[in-house]
Formats: sequence, C-alpha cells, structure tokens
Amino acid sequence: MKKSLIVLSTLLACSLVACKSGKNKEAYMGNETKLKIETNMGNIVVKLYDETPLHRDNFIKLAKEGTYEGTLFHRVIQDFMIQAGDPDSKNADKGQLLGEGDVGYTIPAEFVYPKYFHKRGALAAARQGDNVNPEKASSGCQFYIVTGKVYNDSTLMNMEQQMNQQQLVNTFYALAGEHKEEIDKMRQAGDQEGLMNLQDTLIAQAQARVAEEPAFHFTPEQIEAYTTVGGTPHLDGAYTVFGEVIDGMDVVDKIQKVKTGRNDRPEKDVRIKRVKVLE
Repeated sequence: MKKSLIVLSTLLACSLVACKSGKNKEAYMGNETKLKIETNMGNIVVKLYDETPLHRDNFIKLAKEGTYEGTLFHRVIQDFMIQAGDPDSKNADKGQLLGEGDVGYTIPAEFVYPKYFHKRGALAAARQGDNVNPEKASSGCQFYIVTGKVYNDSTLMNMEQQMNQQQLVNTFYALAGEHKEEIDKMRQAGDQEGLMNLQDTLIAQAQARVAEEPAFHFTPEQIEAYTTVGGTPHLDGAYTVFGEVIDGMDVVDKIQKVKTGRNDRPEKDVRIKRVKVLE
C-alpha cells in the first residue's frame, strides 16, 4: 500500500532539445523526416512523426552529431522488439551489461494515442520504469523498433479487461499514497481493523473514480493492425511512439532472430554504422 508520486522536472530536457531544434523547425514541420539506420546487417529506413516534435528533433540532432555511430542493438527479443542507442555500447566488452547509458537528459512523454500505437514496425523511445519515472519521460537516446506478434480477437478482449483492472489498481495505490502517514501509524499500532476499514474505503473511492472515466477499448485501427501484422499492444499509452519503419523490416526481422545471451544481448554484435537524415 506504499506508492508515492514523484514529480520530476523536465525543463532541462526541453532546453537541451530546443537549443538545437529551433533553427531546423521550418525544415521539418509539415514534412515527415526520413532517416536511414545503416547497420552491419542491412539498412532500415524510418520516418518521424511531426506530432511528436521533441522526439523528432532530438533524434535528428543525435543522428547529425553522430551519437549513434558504433552503438549496438544491445537488447533483442524475438516477437517483441529490438533496442539500441546506448552510448556505452560503442566499446562494450563481450557480455557487458548494457542499457543504462544516456546523454544526460530525458525527453518529456509525447503520447499521440491512440493514433500512434505499438504496431509492427513502430519506432518508440525507451525509458526508465514508472517507480522512478512516473511521468514516463523518454530516454534522451535509446529507442526500439517493434516486431511483436499477431493476436486474435479474444486475446485482445482479455487485454482490455486486464488494462481496465490495472487502472483500478493504480488508482487504489495512488489513493493509498495520499494516506501513507495514517497507514504507517495504524501498522505501528497494530490496528488491523482500522487498516481493513481504510482499505475498503479506498477501494470504494478508487472504483468511483474509475467509473467516472471511459473504459479502455482498442480502436478499430488497433484491432486491425494487431490481428493482421501484429505488434505489442501491452505497451500502448506507456511509451512514446514517434515514428515507424517504412523500408527494411526484413532487416529488423533478421536482427530479431539473432542468437542472444545474457540480458537479451546478441552474442555477435549488431552494430549501427550511422544514422543518416535523408534530405
């Protein structure tokens, strides 16, 4: 019953991205930018969404600065996604744990949901977990490309129910966090009856709050995508999707099938040669 909401500042991220993106704003507005991710297994072409300008401009900035040159696809899970962009991976030793590297800032979440979701080929930003990152701010450099799998209608219906149930759980814990001092005092005093009564009260309050909001349902577009080409629906609304693959999904598929070892790192390095903005 212990969960508190930590409000973190994102002004630094905004200023770091804005300082580079300002002069290029005219070049990217209204015309989706395309980039080629050149790897030692082939090339992947992605387009970036104008509706996620912070992520778009930051990705372009890092590409032009050469930040991604030499980095690895350090986390690969078949039928899920391939992840890259950790600066620490450039000269990483064999078997070294990766995924914690960054560029010194995060990007505020830009959810354009449900328009953009985790269909096969989606380009999204990695991030730290909710326990230390409740605003779901994105990593300043790490990204992933969705491979996913195809789901049937009944599985998606079950997912909807689970997501609605999780919303209730999250609301309950948020309320419990507001009563932390009271709960701690009851525990110290061994007041089990008081704890049970408070729990019942908070459950009722959580149910009332959730009832005021529309229940979660997949859109027709999501259902069509997830039952045909596939994806990772359980990530929707939790990670920023800021682009998609438009060419080279065969390369993505080759990468997702490589043999991996500890922490899902490929046993043979899959390396990004460079990321080039296509003018």
